[in-house]
Amino acid sequence: MNALALLRERFRPALAALAEDLAAPLQIESLLEMVKPSGEAKFGDYQANFAMPLGATLKQPPREVAARVVEMVDLADVCEPPEVAGPGFINLTLRTDWLIAQLAAAATDERLGIAPAADAKTYVIDYSAPNVAKPMHVGHIRSTVIGDALARTLRFLGHRVIGDNHIGDWGTQFGMIIYGYKNFLDPAAFESSAVTELARLYRLVNTLVDFHKLPGQITAAEENLARLEEQLATAAAEPESSDKKEAQKQAKARRRLESQRDESHAELTALTAKREAVSADEELAAQAAAHPDIGTRVLEETAALHAGDAENLKLWKEFLPPCLEDIERIYSRLDVTFDHTLGESFYHDRLAPVVDDLKTKGIAVESDGAMCVFNEGQDAPMIVQKQDGAFLYATTDLATIEYRAETWQPDAILYVVDHRQSLHFEQLFATVRRWGYDQVELVHVKFGTVLGEDGRPFKTRSGDTVGLDGLLDEAIERAYRVVAENDDAKPDGAEWSEADRRRIAEVVGIAALKYADLSQNRESDYVFSYDKMLAMNGNTATYMQYAYARVRNIFARGSVDVEQLRDDGGALVVAEAAERALALELLRFSEALEETVADYRPNHLTGYLFELANRYSTFYNECPVLKAADEATRRSRLLLCDLTARTLQTGLSLLGINTVEKM
Repeated sequence: MNALALLRERFRPALAALAEDLAAPLQIESLLEMVKPSGEAKFGDYQANFAMPLGATLKQPPREVAARVVEMVDLADVCEPPEVAGPGFINLTLRTDWLIAQLAAAATDERLGIAPAADAKTYVIDYSAPNVAKPMHVGHIRSTVIGDALARTLRFLGHRVIGDNHIGDWGTQFGMIIYGYKNFLDPAAFESSAVTELARLYRLVNTLVDFHKLPGQITAAEENLARLEEQLATAAAEPESSDKKEAQKQAKARRRLESQRDESHAELTALTAKREAVSADEELAAQAAAHPDIGTRVLEETAALHAGDAENLKLWKEFLPPCLEDIERIYSRLDVTFDHTLGESFYHDRLAPVVDDLKTKGIAVESDGAMCVFNEGQDAPMIVQKQDGAFLYATTDLATIEYRAETWQPDAILYVVDHRQSLHFEQLFATVRRWGYDQVELVHVKFGTVLGEDGRPFKTRSGDTVGLDGLLDEAIERAYRVVAENDDAKPDGAEWSEADRRRIAEVVGIAALKYADLSQNRESDYVFSYDKMLAMNGNTATYMQYAYARVRNIFARGSVDVEQLRDDGGALVVAEAAERALALELLRFSEALEETVADYRPNHLTGYLFELANRYSTFYNECPVLKAADEATRRSRLLLCDLTARTLQTGLSLLGINTVEKM
């Protein structure tokens, strides 16, 4: 039962009645959103705050408006008599018997009283999407776990969900690998580990291609720096204006130029360092000298692959299976699955027809030899075919949407992709709507960057991207140390075997990694810290798993048959403040789930679970369970414990996180 949704619906007729007196329509939905959980218990369980803006619209005192609404709204079966407070707040306290009835129903329901969506929709979720030519790294963790959590939560709420992993298994990256295979292959290394050798070849060819671009980039950077230095010198030579505002503008302009100069200098330094790194490496320098036109040759290998060249196609088919197998191994460790894995290669034959259709409909037009889409309000066009006839990532995305619309008829397509692709998706969505797919909701579920302790994108000490495999190994190893230390510190000595410790560490370590990401506002950057994510207190998976294990331990210590407890039922009692606070938080699980999918933010669910764990901690400390004053109270508190454990376990499972019975 979603109490918040129920309360809002009860207020709807009253607000509609008030709207009859107005000439202009009343924004009822916006007003209903102002019915929210109370910030403090002294203001009730929920609070309606719409009387203030409504009073301004009706030109009446807000308290009088609130009083009128209270007279009209029918809440007698759900709430105690509403209280009008302050300038016009309506404080709502749920009836204890109604609260108990909802929890009693949840106690015997495998879905904890969460009803499936009455208006089920079809969602396609595009997430993870790694390039298969290289190992997965820390940059893939956010898309993978956010997308998985949203898929699990939407499914639980009764929606049809299609998880589609749109992998990068085509294009220039494979042109690089094919060129590398033909020119730099270490046969023994390839035989030992194809994926490792292919990744080495990709990095090597990419480095050499970048190296040969450096002279032009360095020249452009030097010219830009010189231009900025000249502008700054000119600005510095200008006499300061006697007008205060004008002087401030001059100072601001100089600071802007100084910032641009510093950025340009840093860019030039980085480019020069790249050149020197290759030049200082005897083997790399020799390879660069031997392959001066490597960039062109890579494009030729890519074009040959796309044209169906027998040799390149054979190599591509040889490379792909071990790469996919390695990626699937990572997904298995993360317990992440997809309904479909349709990579870029799947859509290759659809690209030319897409461009032809866009041209026929007048959406794509020629510009400087390329086919472009110019959308109103966007400065840059979206290129769908280059001058040389090659297609781009945007073309593949258009073909993907066409296929998804034809195959699954989705109500919404969610793209869980980092925020740096925002412009791409703005252009893509605008083009798609002009193309005729204007009935499907298209959402860029954007997210920020994983940072290191230095506030920069998380890298290894050598400056390389952190591999996801190594990240998982390190998290599990650190979790093992935490698990072992806690086990060794038990008053009666260690309880677990080495196998148990390793098993628990696997669950705890991976959970910590996932939860640390999901508990952030997805659009924010966050600093990666093993110590923080494995902390036994605070908003961490470890704390949630410990809270669950603590509840389960009560049943173990009391030799309680949980199934029998549920079957026997019994009256719930919420006489103590801590009992009522816990009961109210349990009831809000449905609200947390709806809030999570409303704007596709799993941190709403992690925040709820953290609050529930805190409520339970207070209850645990203030309300004896196994040593309750009487059997009825003991049974009631055991039922509250069971509901808490099940809610924590269900909520964590929707985040892709497992629990353990002991911590």
